[in-house]
Formats: sequence, structure tokens, C-alpha cells
Amino acid sequence: MMRRPLRFTPRRDAGLYGLERALGHAGFTPVAGVDEAGRGACAGPLVVGAAILPAGRRGVIDGLADSKLLTPGRREELYAEIVERAVAWTAVVIPRHDIDRIGLHRCNITGMRRALVGLAVRPAYVLSDGFRVPGLEVPALAVPKGDQVAACVAAASIIAKVTRDRLMTELHERYPQYGFADHKGYITREHTAALAAHGPCPEHRLSFVNVARVRNNGAQADVFDLAGEGARA
Repeated sequence: MMRRPLRFTPRRDAGLYGLERALGHAGFTPVAGVDEAGRGACAGPLVVGAAILPAGRRGVIDGLADSKLLTPGRREELYAEIVERAVAWTAVVIPRHDIDRIGLHRCNITGMRRALVGLAVRPAYVLSDGFRVPGLEVPALAVPKGDQVAACVAAASIIAKVTRDRLMTELHERYPQYGFADHKGYITREHTAALAAHGPCPEHRLSFVNVARVRNNGAQADVFDLAGEGARA
């Protein structure tokens, strides 16, 4: 398909849909957004979301924004609306042991590729949040703070965040002493204290310095076999 050149850059005040509209005017439709959740956490999986929103008014979702700027309740509401309206969407879950085995950044990029390939509709253009995704068969652009600039990236960020929060709440049922339902595996004062008291569980990322330090020093309370069995010290 012949595409018109992208002759202008959207104004800063063009809104969350300005970049996608500009790409559409140049013939790049549909546009997919991709984003991750859990990159900075020291426990739990990394989750990557991808989304293609419909063109026109059906793709305009009231209140859509960067997932980090929303309350948990509002994220859940927007998640339901996104998955109902989206032309296509995916969520890829990358477990803790893969992060430790091949590295966080490689998992991030691989997860983005997997999420995009998993879309039921092939995008004509991809917008990613911050990181360039090499090896795609379509043009792509890494957008700084993309979840605050492009609607499809904001939608992908909500898919990733809600999916991961639900998984961390499930992990809380297995390991309630860490408080995963509250901090979702991120490094907080409460999580640090629980990690020092109980040592790492099978969902902690051993490649993270704070987890490795506790593991190497040993814990005096619950000591977990990282293959999955727990035992009292």
C-alpha cells in the first residue's frame, strides 16, 4: 500500500490521540501500542501489554491515561472498556526465573515482540513506551513517556498493569507474609522489612541487588527452597 509521507509532527496540545491521527493521515493504520508493567519490581513477573484501538470515535475512551496516574479502581474500569473496544489486544507474562536467567532488558524487548506478534490484527505501525523494539516487520517509534502521549500505549499500559496486579494479588495468597497485594512486588519499606525477616520466596528476583544481598546474608525466619518448597529454619 502506498503511504503518504508524515508531513507534520503533532502539536503538544494535540491530545492523547494526536500521534495516532497523524500516522493515520500518512496511511499507517492500524497503530499498535506496547508497554510493560513490573520492570522495577524485585518480585513477581514482568507483564507486557499490546493494544490496537479502533479509529474514530469508538477508539476514544473517556479518562484514558497512563496506568500509573490512575487509581486501582479506575484502572479496572478502563481495562474492561479497553478489552471490549479494542481491535486487538494481548498480555504476555514473563516469569521471574526468565528475568534472572536472561536479564530484565532482554525479557522486556522479547516480551514486547511476543505481545505484538500475538495481536490478532497485524499493525501497520508500532509505538512503544521508551524502548526501541528492534526486529519488527513494520515501522516503529519509541516514544518517551509514551503512555502519556499516545492512546494505544496508554491502553497497553493499563492492560499490562491490571494483569500484573491481579497476578500479584494471587501470589499474596501463597506468600501473605510479604504483602504482595499492597506493594505488588516493588521495593517499599514494608517489603524490605518482610524480605529481611523471611528471606526471598520463589517469586523474588535473585538478580536484583536487594534480594541477592538478603539471600547471601541469610534470613533467620522463613527460608524458601527456590525450586518451590518452603521450610522453617
